[in-house]
Amino acid sequence: MTAVLKLETAPLERPPVLNIRSARPGDLQQILDMVALHAECHGDCARLTASDLDRDLFGPSPWISALVAEAGGRLIGYAILVPLYRAVEGRRGMELHQIFVRKDHRGTGIGRHLVARAREQARAAGCSYLSVSAATGNFQAHRFYEELNFRAGPVTGMRYIQALA
Repeated sequence: MTAVLKLETAPLERPPVLNIRSARPGDLQQILDMVALHAECHGDCARLTASDLDRDLFGPSPWISALVAEAGGRLIGYAILVPLYRAVEGRRGMELHQIFVRKDHRGTGIGRHLVARAREQARAAGCSYLSVSAATGNFQAHRFYEELNFRAGPVTGMRYIQALA
């Protein structure tokens, strides 16, 4: 008689499905929380309010757009996009103003997915380029963008700012 050995195994736990989508009004608080975490990473303090973000994403004249990475009903990353224009060349572009992935999800490809979707959104808006910047000493970000085929370019001139009352 042959004995049959029956092994009890726990079902494999699958990671939650990742969804990259446009931000919705119900996402505001989670985006604000991540903006604050992003600012902390850079030694800064976020001053963005829910009212500001709502106005700029969903108001009568939206100024920015945002993509979010969602998994398991929770937002785990975002990318904020701002239109650009090169008048001399007549070219539209899109600035990847901020990209952020929660610490416990970094290194899993979510940032790459956000950049890929940002490219798609920029192309759909008629843009011929996607631009991003990183702080001089943020070598991890430099490598990330270079791996995604962004080319470093020189920063020329000074940027002047004037407060408007």
